[in-house]
Amino acid sequence: MVSLKGKNFLTLQDFSPEELHLLLETAKDFKRKLKRGEPHEILKGKSLAMVFQKPSLRTRVSFEVGMQQLGGHAIYLGPSDIKLGKRETIGDGARTLSRYVDGIMARVFAHSDVEELAEYATVPVINGLSDLLHPCQGLGDLLTVWEKKGKLKGLKLAFIGDGNNVCNSLLFGCSKLGINISVGCPKKYEPPKEIVEKALENAEKSGAKIEVLTSPEDAVREADVIYTDVFVSMGFEKEREERIKLFLPKYQVNEELAAFAKKEYIFMHDLPAHREEEVTSEIIDDPKHSVVWDQAENRLHAQKAILALILQ
Repeated sequence: MVSLKGKNFLTLQDFSPEELHLLLETAKDFKRKLKRGEPHEILKGKSLAMVFQKPSLRTRVSFEVGMQQLGGHAIYLGPSDIKLGKRETIGDGARTLSRYVDGIMARVFAHSDVEELAEYATVPVINGLSDLLHPCQGLGDLLTVWEKKGKLKGLKLAFIGDGNNVCNSLLFGCSKLGINISVGCPKKYEPPKEIVEKALENAEKSGAKIEVLTSPEDAVREADVIYTDVFVSMGFEKEREERIKLFLPKYQVNEELAAFAKKEYIFMHDLPAHREEEVTSEIIDDPKHSVVWDQAENRLHAQKAILALILQ
């Protein structure tokens, strides 16, 4: 029987297809129980430290509410509370927190910080976001696609825009579960070579097709899912002018680009969205195709699955 107890959640690459399916099935079960009002307080007496170097809406609220719904308790540690790696070493902070709590979730700038936390902590560490990866978002996204399309294997997901942390996690998740993924981005903003290489290795086992293209039209062609993210992520504000000139209008998800996808495509965005930049309002507000609000909700259910399976 598959068990994730005590395991870190730093990247989807660390999980087998069977483990990812277990996470998704658990998330779906928790969502069903919540809608029915069925109790599922399986983390009574458990505490989660939430370390934030960056501000957040969805990550903070979904983890805090998730722990509460599971019967546990979450402690928010903002940038001024802990100053990760500044007031004391990351290792010392990790050792100390491990004596107080049952798990640590960290939303950080550098991926090396969350890796260092995991190296020294004696409790599970969850990557709530880093500059390289966003695995919690990726799991919630996979849950959303599964709900909306009824399957995962054999679908095509087109990611348009910056090959960023969300894109990287989708490359891992899709390639593990047999979802074809096409990334449409400018050459300078491709996902890292090592991420693509690992995704290609996964794809050899799952049968997925992995493409990194400069043409957004080719990436979106016959796609079941169109996904985009902001062109200027947090921490890259100095590059805003350069990025906007390069990404607009070519990589904007609008009705003209969406016409290349399948008629029943769904549109996804991890939020917050910069309307009229990476996506037009008519796309993100389209009741027929846009699933962004269901996608945002599914962060709660996916993260509850992570918490329950590694902290029990």
